[in-house]
Amino acid sequence: QESMHAYAANVYTTVIEELMKGKQRKFIAVEQEFFRLWWDMVATDTQKQQVHQLLQEGRLEFVIGGQVMHDEAVTLIDDQILQLTEGHGFLYETFGFRPQFSWHVDPFGASATTPTLFALAGFNAHLISRIDYDLKADMQKNKKLQFVWQGSPSLSERQEIFTHVMDQYSYCTPSQLPFSNRSGFFWNGFATFPDPPKDGVYPNMSLPVTDANLHLYAQTMVANIKERAAWFRTGDVLWPWGCDKQFFNASVQYSNMDLLVDYINKHSGEFGVTVQYATVSDYFRAVYSRNLTWETRDSQDFLPYSTEPFQAWTGFYTSRSTLKGVARRASSLLYAGESFFTQYVRKHPEGSICKCKALKQLQSLRWAVSEVQHHDGITGTESPKVKDMYMNNLMYGMFNVKKLMASIIFDINYAKKNGEVYSSVYTKDSGKPDVDQYVVVYNPLAWNITTFVTVSVSNEAVSVYDELGRSVPAQVQSSVESQSTYDLYILVAISGLSYRKYSIKPLEGKQSAFIGRSIKYKRRDLTRADQQSQQLFPVVNNCYQIVFDQNTNLMHSITERDTNQTVQFTQEFLEYHVNGDTKKGPISDNYLFAPNASAVPVSKAVGLEVMSGSLMTEIRQYFYSNVTSQDYIYAVYTRLYSVPEGYDGKLLCHRIEQEYSVGPLELNREAVLRTSTNLNTKQLLYTDNNGYQMQKRPFKAYVNNTVDRNYYPVVQTAYIEDDTTRLMLLTERAHGVSSQGNGQVEVMLHRRLWNNLQWDLNNNLTLNDSTVVHPVIWLILGTKAVTNTLYRTSGLALEHRPVVMFGALSGDKPKLPRRLQQNSVHDSSVSVSPNLHLQTLSIPGWKYSSNHAEQVLSIRMGKQKQGDADFSRVLLRIRHLYEVGEDPVLSQPVMVDLKSLLKGLGSVTAVEERSLTGTWDVNTLERWKWKTAQYPGKRFFNSTKVSEDYIVTVHPKEIRTFFVYFQVQ
Repeated sequence: QESMHAYAANVYTTVIEELMKGKQRKFIAVEQEFFRLWWDMVATDTQKQQVHQLLQEGRLEFVIGGQVMHDEAVTLIDDQILQLTEGHGFLYETFGFRPQFSWHVDPFGASATTPTLFALAGFNAHLISRIDYDLKADMQKNKKLQFVWQGSPSLSERQEIFTHVMDQYSYCTPSQLPFSNRSGFFWNGFATFPDPPKDGVYPNMSLPVTDANLHLYAQTMVANIKERAAWFRTGDVLWPWGCDKQFFNASVQYSNMDLLVDYINKHSGEFGVTVQYATVSDYFRAVYSRNLTWETRDSQDFLPYSTEPFQAWTGFYTSRSTLKGVARRASSLLYAGESFFTQYVRKHPEGSICKCKALKQLQSLRWAVSEVQHHDGITGTESPKVKDMYMNNLMYGMFNVKKLMASIIFDINYAKKNGEVYSSVYTKDSGKPDVDQYVVVYNPLAWNITTFVTVSVSNEAVSVYDELGRSVPAQVQSSVESQSTYDLYILVAISGLSYRKYSIKPLEGKQSAFIGRSIKYKRRDLTRADQQSQQLFPVVNNCYQIVFDQNTNLMHSITERDTNQTVQFTQEFLEYHVNGDTKKGPISDNYLFAPNASAVPVSKAVGLEVMSGSLMTEIRQYFYSNVTSQDYIYAVYTRLYSVPEGYDGKLLCHRIEQEYSVGPLELNREAVLRTSTNLNTKQLLYTDNNGYQMQKRPFKAYVNNTVDRNYYPVVQTAYIEDDTTRLMLLTERAHGVSSQGNGQVEVMLHRRLWNNLQWDLNNNLTLNDSTVVHPVIWLILGTKAVTNTLYRTSGLALEHRPVVMFGALSGDKPKLPRRLQQNSVHDSSVSVSPNLHLQTLSIPGWKYSSNHAEQVLSIRMGKQKQGDADFSRVLLRIRHLYEVGEDPVLSQPVMVDLKSLLKGLGSVTAVEERSLTGTWDVNTLERWKWKTAQYPGKRFFNSTKVSEDYIVTVHPKEIRTFFVYFQVQ
């Protein structure tokens, strides 16, 4: 809102006005969040008409068209797709406009997922800028800044995209002038916060163009254009005119630009250059029409990113870990809320919930989750005030969706309104412990899931029952968090997209929950531990034996019981000490990680408590700075599950869950958890791009900062392996991860920094984060074959843990109507095979026609549908989780019968296959095919069709998007 007030609203207002004054003028706009705020709150009817006209003339062009320009390193693919879909839906509904080019100029490094997503969205070309400085210099010298990128090894040329890397000047106009000490080409100066200056005089306004300096300006501009032309294969040079927070006074900007452009074109013989205003599509069309043959690039990404020898941008992989965690919980809750609401609308057309209000509740969370994907959002590279805005918007959206889900449960079950249902997605929240409680647990995944949910209770003497009054396996034990409450772990088995209800009652009869008993071990002084005499004790379930050493209270080894393979396995917390004084050398900040030296172990003493019960053993380790310290700075809670007969415990048994407590840290410390094994990994690490595909990360030695340049983002999955055994880490938020030694993997969990770099201080960009963070990581150890079958489903099971809603009915025994029993939704669950993921099931609410000609016509006639959202169109996405050749069974294509998949929602009457964000009919989408040595012919891409009887074959790594329509009930 402050940016809108200070400059952003003025960009759109003055640019539109200036574009109307000269047919030759053009402009590109990227992020829809700002544009939508202007459109909804500032724009007049006249300005809105002008926007329509300029778009039709191709003089205003939206590029990317998402809500934001999303970060590429620490975002999850689902959220990238969401924010893109959110922006595209608005543009298509409002203007019938579909972006076809990207402008990803500012994210800190480039992921290989992005080119695939943009290809799937129908884009013709992709544009990036921030890649390693040394790599860019090399590509520039060899004219290799442009190539056809095959971002996905499995989709390869089918979803390749032409990619342009900006040269060393990046996305801003060069501002050095040889004839003036003011910056050049920025005649509107620089935006001031929070208020625009009353007199309209901004700081650092460039020298106005006059007869006296016109030739000098032109010489400077032409020299720069020619310098850049030498780095590209065609004579077309993209010269970006603008920068951050520019064009807020577009009249002074365009009037000076016009003079310069006209002058150069009048003297083009002398200069050897002609200049024209252009959009991104004008530029790419010019390059495309040259008909050159381009080199291809494989699925290697451009991460991490360094700007100079001592500046590795690998700190932001962990910055503001709390915000990263909440953003992912919010995304997961939104995913659950969308499918829950879609099922409600389809199955209960007579339901009493106002659908328009419900959609608004979902939209508030769509907006918040989309917005935080910004490259200065989830990255943790914003000021504290902006971080608070993101947090507030996420919390508000989550509150709305929890409220919606609770009211749907009520409505379906006609519960008496004197009870209350309130929901929570935080595992440790509780209902009212003093009365009979029930919990409703919703499984948002389209598979049967068997897992534990945790509820806080005030007494350990409790029993748990299902809807039919049968006893349910559960374990209760004293809570880590508080002395007065207990954690109740309930074993739930729930089919896809279904919910179950469980009652928690004070002890009745013999059927009580198992009680977890505590054994506390003496705190051990690590400095004195006798290395020779180990006192080992095992913790065992059906899949693993974890051995601890009582001498140190540390983990010693893990045996995978199927193969009887034992891996030496130790974990310790270390801290990198970093410098905050620019006079003393490179600094760490929100973006950068610049350690002074190797990481230093933090604790000299470890306390240990083991909670053991029939269903679960929890090992609680507390790390102290010395033997006499009162408080611990670090803790690890490791959980191992034993699943009773009759339950499918494959995923539960094979994971070692770890939850950490880290902080508050001292200033200028970066905390890592280092896991060391005897696996001969040769320091090769694998990490994911955005939860979509894996990247190989060999350790690279550099002259400077080898430690920080070997840090990579992990969004969902990382692993190390040797010839036989693999250790996988699955995460529920992004972290920096590295392998600094053979057999080692370390995860950065938290950072707390302060520095005196003037730019950071001006923008309040210090990271004095004194919070305690509680990240969760699941470990899977086993053969490559076994881990292959587990890690995709396990990663999603961690991402989309069941949503737990609490209800309490005071007074009489809660008697929910019998309807609930039939409505455990078992009869109509939605289920896909384990190598597929039901990525989206939602009601977007867009009012646009899916027939393009019709949509454009209705907009031109001013007949866009006003009034209610469209609840008849369901958006469905299905994603294949495996690469070609990754697994003999799971990498096979899968046939999906959409009619049968969705039968629980009603009778399918029509299916339209769409581009990724829904705005194109895939049968009419013709993306440009750029010539490569592999495919010398120019042609368009074809897609695979849906058969008449709604059967689709989904191939490895495909993401297929459909509009589905049902028979009206």
